[in-house]
Amino acid sequence: MPSLPFHKQTVLITGAGVGIGFAIAQALAQQGASVVLNDFDETLAQQAAERIREEGGICEACPGDASDVRFIEHMVEKAASQFGSVDIAIANAGVTVFGDVFTTTPDAFEKIVNLNLRGSFFLAQAAARHMRQQGRGGSVLFMSSVVGHQAHPGLPVYSMTKAGLEMLAKQLVIDLSPLGITVNAIAPGATRTERTLDDPNYVPIWSRITPMGRPATVEDIANAALFLVSPASRHITGQSLIVDGGWTSVGIPPV
Repeated sequence: MPSLPFHKQTVLITGAGVGIGFAIAQALAQQGASVVLNDFDETLAQQAAERIREEGGICEACPGDASDVRFIEHMVEKAASQFGSVDIAIANAGVTVFGDVFTTTPDAFEKIVNLNLRGSFFLAQAAARHMRQQGRGGSVLFMSSVVGHQAHPGLPVYSMTKAGLEMLAKQLVIDLSPLGITVNAIAPGATRTERTLDDPNYVPIWSRITPMGRPATVEDIANAALFLVSPASRHITGQSLIVDGGWTSVGIPPV
């Protein structure tokens, strides 16, 4: 166990009941981390944590609203009290609502911004405050998207939030670097998840328009995440890593 790269590291990850978030949590647990796994859906959170424990990992569920500041503070305190530290915070929770500039409602706007931006910012704040107290550095990771780099039909607000997260990673370098805390973002492209695979056309379309010939797997994204929160990337901060099989280089729309 001591040879595992994340041994004695405590990770807090939001929106991790399924999909990319779960794959990241699972991989970190397999490499020795103690994981506090959040999802808004209590059943999903509990099931995901139990699955990781069955595989031999250390994981506790913390279901709740990752856009609520009081709940965010509760998650950080739970991680610290249960496992003794907060070393890595991954703001994975997010919501996508489709609609163009003419049809987007104030309620939809607030829903997207509150979770994608507000939740991510205040998770970083709460985790960084605790890391500052610990005095041994840490890592913060935001989940952006390729649509933070390239316009995509029907996603004006979502795209805005994802681009905002990448700027937030750059901005927080000023405050967090003196504390030894890295802060980066991942921008996944099309990815095979439980949600996207509900569409039978998803894989064929994205395989055709992605230069590498397929959409990403959740493991592809998890591998990138583990690199950015590991000691191997301790001199990388304020950066955004696109994981999209080359799609943003060609930008072919999914039609």
